[in-house]
Amino acid sequence: MNQIKKLLIIGFVWPEPKSSAAGGRMMQLISIFKENGFEITFASAAQDSDFMVDLSEFGVIKRSVELNSSSFDDFIKELSPGVVLFDRFMIEEQFGWRVIENCPKAIRILDTEDLHCLRTARQNAFKEKRTFELVDLLSEEVAKREIASILRCDLSLIISEFEMNILKDVFKINQDLLFYLPFLVEEMNEEELLKLPSFEDRKNFVFIGNFLHEPNWNTVQYLKEAIWPFIKNDFPEAVLEVYGAYPSQKVLQLHHPKNGFYIMGRAEDANEIVKKSRIVLAPIRFGAGLKGKLLEAMQCGTPSVTTSVGSEAMHLDLTWNGFIEDNPEVFAKKAIELYQDENLWKESQKNGIAIINECYQKNTYSDKLTSLINSLLIDSESHRLHNFMGNLLQHHAYKSTMYMSKWIEAKNK
Repeated sequence: MNQIKKLLIIGFVWPEPKSSAAGGRMMQLISIFKENGFEITFASAAQDSDFMVDLSEFGVIKRSVELNSSSFDDFIKELSPGVVLFDRFMIEEQFGWRVIENCPKAIRILDTEDLHCLRTARQNAFKEKRTFELVDLLSEEVAKREIASILRCDLSLIISEFEMNILKDVFKINQDLLFYLPFLVEEMNEEELLKLPSFEDRKNFVFIGNFLHEPNWNTVQYLKEAIWPFIKNDFPEAVLEVYGAYPSQKVLQLHHPKNGFYIMGRAEDANEIVKKSRIVLAPIRFGAGLKGKLLEAMQCGTPSVTTSVGSEAMHLDLTWNGFIEDNPEVFAKKAIELYQDENLWKESQKNGIAIINECYQKNTYSDKLTSLINSLLIDSESHRLHNFMGNLLQHHAYKSTMYMSKWIEAKNK
C-alpha cells in the first residue's frame, strides 16, 4: 500500500510560484496529491534558485538528481514510487526510459504545462509575419517530440480546452490518455470584493510576467512601441508599471519614467501589486496554455485588457473581466475607458468572479483526477494494452534514448 501512495515528481526546475504561473500550477498539483494521502518526493537536475519554494514546508522531500547518470536508477529503485509525474515533455524524454526500466509498473503522468508545439508554431508564424494556422503544427519539429511523449505516458494533464481539442482533432490522440486540468483556485463571492482595495484606492496600469518566457518579453515590447503611445496621447498622466522575474538588460532599457513607463523588476508579492493596480494590461500576441497573470488579476479584483490569444480558453462563453482587443489603437481606448469608468470597472470585477467560479474550481477537477489515477493504479495493464501507438513509440524511443544517454554518461566519466 505504501508503494501506491508514493509520488515522484521530476521537475524541469524547482517550483517558483511567485515567479511564474508554471510554479503555481506545480504547487496546485502537489496540494491535490497531498490531500489524497500521497508521500511526495520532488526531484530535479536544476540548480537551486534564490526564489524556489521551500518544499519541506509542504511536506515534500527534495532530491537533486543528475542528467544522463545511472545514479538515478538506484534512486528510483529505492524509492519505488507508484506514480511518476514528469514536468514537461523534455523531462519525460530524459528520464522516462529509466522509469520504465526500473519501475515498470509505476503510472507515468505528463504535465504538459502548455503545448510547447503550439507556442512554438505561433511564435514562428509571428516572426514570419503570417497568420498561424493549425496545420502549422503538423510540420513543427517540437510537435513530433511532444506528441510522442504524450503517447508514451499513461496520462497527460492538459491545461486548456483549446489544446485538448487540438490533441484530439489535429493529432488524433485517444481521449483516454488526456485529462483536462486548468488552474485551480478557491471560490469567490462578491462580498470578498469589498475587502479588496476600492476603485478610488487603486492607481496605474500594470503588467506582470516572468521574462524567461518569450511571449512576456514580446508583450512588453508591444506595449511600449504600439500601445503605450496611444494611451499617453489620450491620457497623459497614465503610468504603467512592468514587473517580472529575470529581466534582461534589453528589458531594463525600456524603463522610461518621463513617459510613464516603468520597469520595476521582480515583484516581491505579485498579489499585493495587482490588488493596488487599477488595470492589468496583457496584449499577448503568441503563446499557449492559460495565462496565470489574467486569472490572478480576477482573484485580485483587477479588470484586464488582453488579446484573443491572451484570453484563449479562459472564460468559456462568459463575459471577460474587461476587454479583449487585438487592434492596438482600440486596445488603448478600451484600457483608458476601463481605467476611468468606475461603473464599468466594477461590473468587470464581477465578471471575473463569475469566470473563477465557473471555470477554475478545485473540487470540480481534483476528485476526478485522483479517481482516475487510482483506477490506473488498480489496472494499468488494460489501459496500456489499448495504447498501441504509445507502446510502439516506447519500444523504439526507449532503445534510442537509452543508448544515447548511456553513451553520454560513459563519455562524461
